[in-house]
Amino acid sequence: MDQEKVIVIDFGGQYNQLVARRVRECNVYCEIYSYRTGIEQIKAMNPKGIILTGGPNSCYEADSPTYTRELFELGIPVLGLCYGAQLMMHVLGGKVEKAPVREYGKTEVMVDNTSPLFGDVASTTICWMSHFDYISKTAPGFRISAHTADCPVAAAENCDKKLFAIQFHPEVLHTQEGTKMLHNFVRGVCGCAGTWRMDSFVENTIRDIREKVGDGKVLLALSGGVDSSVAAGLLSRAIGKQLTCVFVDHGLLRKDEGDEVEAVFGDKGQFDLNFI
Repeated sequence: MDQEKVIVIDFGGQYNQLVARRVRECNVYCEIYSYRTGIEQIKAMNPKGIILTGGPNSCYEADSPTYTRELFELGIPVLGLCYGAQLMMHVLGGKVEKAPVREYGKTEVMVDNTSPLFGDVASTTICWMSHFDYISKTAPGFRISAHTADCPVAAAENCDKKLFAIQFHPEVLHTQEGTKMLHNFVRGVCGCAGTWRMDSFVENTIRDIREKVGDGKVLLALSGGVDSSVAAGLLSRAIGKQLTCVFVDHGLLRKDEGDEVEAVFGDKGQFDLNFI
């Protein structure tokens, strides 16, 4: 599908799906990719923006997830969140260290309202912190755009290169104005029009499935989980009886889970469903 897109690069944080959801709530299409995704594949996607997620590691350790410096030299806006912010500073020549005071929970953050991310945000706002490392020195070309009582670099930016680092988590509801910040990045900095809608995505996906399958048939392993259930729903709407699903009760499911799957899918009659 030819549409503007923001991609989220996953570094193992717990809020990765939530980050993507917040971008989609800005009416912008978003996909999540592993940090192992190669730079050439990223360039081929031609995203309007890139978001680096949080993660449990320390970016200065040798075996921690990382990314090539070239990512920050593509001319594409990049927003680093928590670990993603620290990684950006580390790769570009800043310094990240173990924090003398770990921040966890709701924290008062003082922001610079001249920043493209914080223009419509209160100068003092509550944000959700969860980090044991901190940025002790920003990379060359960056300026500090937010701080807390214990964290001198709660946010930093290089506006000329459209690179932004945020130590806190704007994607969680505990960050009172996080939605504004992400909207400012996606719609403002990245310049996304915000014309994407989930219903149009479903329609386009169904059309693509019909084109690819044609008169053929599809065999789907249905577990009852979110991924296979959504796949079954889309395939069913697209090709109906050309779809055959197989559900295997291997004896390790939760109590009554097999019965629940059968109750949801078994009586629909839209595709062949085999219980084993």
